[in-house]
Amino acid sequence: MKVRILIVGPLPEPTTGVSLANKIVVDNLTDEGRLHVDSINTAYSRFEENHGSFSVGKVFFFLRLNLLAYKIFKADKIYITPGQTFFGVLKYSVFILLSWILGKEIIIHVHGNHLGKEFLSLKGLKRNIFRSLLNKTTKGIVLSESLRGNMIPFIESSKIFTLYNFVEEYLFPTRPEINHKAANFVPRIVFLSNLMEGKGIFDLLEALTILESNGFKYEAKIAGNIDSKQEPRIMSYFKNLEHAEYCGVVKGEDKKELLLWGTIFVLATDYVMEGQPISILEAMATGNIILTTQHAGIPDIFKDAKNGFFVEKNNPKSIVEKINKIIVERELCSQIIVGNYLEAKNKYRVNDFIHGLEEILNA
Repeated sequence: MKVRILIVGPLPEPTTGVSLANKIVVDNLTDEGRLHVDSINTAYSRFEENHGSFSVGKVFFFLRLNLLAYKIFKADKIYITPGQTFFGVLKYSVFILLSWILGKEIIIHVHGNHLGKEFLSLKGLKRNIFRSLLNKTTKGIVLSESLRGNMIPFIESSKIFTLYNFVEEYLFPTRPEINHKAANFVPRIVFLSNLMEGKGIFDLLEALTILESNGFKYEAKIAGNIDSKQEPRIMSYFKNLEHAEYCGVVKGEDKKELLLWGTIFVLATDYVMEGQPISILEAMATGNIILTTQHAGIPDIFKDAKNGFFVEKNNPKSIVEKINKIIVERELCSQIIVGNYLEAKNKYRVNDFIHGLEEILNA
């Protein structure tokens, strides 16, 4: 008899690291054939930079979602990817409590490094509610070893598992494509994430402004969702930048083409919910030199001067400095391009992610 898994969490659209991961879980666990998979899509259709924030619209949206809780009765295991704020967890309370009452196995997969900090910041009733909900977890999953502390307040350490993120198979280029890229380096800068202040978009745009004022020759393509509140400020930069292009939201082969076109991937993130950005792994797989920050779980997947270079948070000049360094150290950068591709191909495959998840589900 097949084990019945219910996935409760966001699915595209909009596309985020969490929603993409959930889509991969739903699609691939279904393909395995040994499991019966159902899902409840908790994605709020409008993209907003301030995840986990409270709004009346979200309240009514999630109240309606609770009507789907009947699916829990048919499932053996409940796999949940909650938010990391008080309301981000509270909105899953019906699913968690009903699963617990019915004696279902509850697996909480935390895609970030804010859950533990949120718990420590809460007081009184909120803190007790938060702890009471997460204490009902049977197993916890985090993205890398340094993020285990997010679940330590709620369950035994032996019940916390590490599962690294992945790169979708279609994104991997051929070795000759990577060799050609390494041998013909030109500075082509890529940003592929949601265009949020916390993801470092304004640091990058300021850095590009500095590069242009210095007469530096480059091309840049920037892709991802924009919060409507930030759009006027972001688009004002593109009006003034001669060599930077906003590409909108890219998917599928367009996404692969963009990442293969690029040679320098920039994600100067300081995002409070950050865990282990899938976009960094995707950029590695397509042979990009990475510029990123020592933030959240990133140091678990990224080593300075091996995968690229760390930049300082909230410091556009640091980005400029590292781009200039890349131009000078061409031989090292060619090694990074090939090395990143090989590392991603060896360590961050969808099959490894799915098999790792299956082992956790069966543990």
